[in-house]
Amino acid sequence: MTSLYLSHEEVEDSNPLDLIESIIVDNDWAFDRQGSNELTVGVEGNWCQYHLWFSWRSDLRAIHFSCAYDIKIPDRQYQTIYELLARVNERMPVGHFDTWREEGLIMFRHSLLLSGAADVTGEQIQALVQIGMSELEKFYPAIQFCLWGGKSPEEAIEAAMFETMGEA
Repeated sequence: MTSLYLSHEEVEDSNPLDLIESIIVDNDWAFDRQGSNELTVGVEGNWCQYHLWFSWRSDLRAIHFSCAYDIKIPDRQYQTIYELLARVNERMPVGHFDTWREEGLIMFRHSLLLSGAADVTGEQIQALVQIGMSELEKFYPAIQFCLWGGKSPEEAIEAAMFETMGEA
């Protein structure tokens, strides 16, 4: 069997967004590639449309991933959402929830550092997207309970976790 060797320069020049784009094409998702270092994707979830964003930082050898809900935070609700996300983040083994205040969005974020000669695999990208979307799905009810149901962050998480555990 022939081994494939990439020189350090080739590894430095490789762009993992090419692999990510091929995974997106295989899943037949709508996407837009903004230059060589950014890619956005629209994916239909169980609750709403999700907006995935991938960015490649070659200087850090890092892939930044965010996945946002297609819902806007009303200005008067930011403090409640911040409290909710702090409680949600306590439960997160990987990544975290954050807001993009400028756009009024709530998103899951995570970065993969590819230090040394390591290169990203399709399995890593699939896991990253699965985890992000799974966490968005899991906490969507809690966010809705806070935004529109008048529940406190504690009540919203408790109600959302009860509903999630009750699903078969």
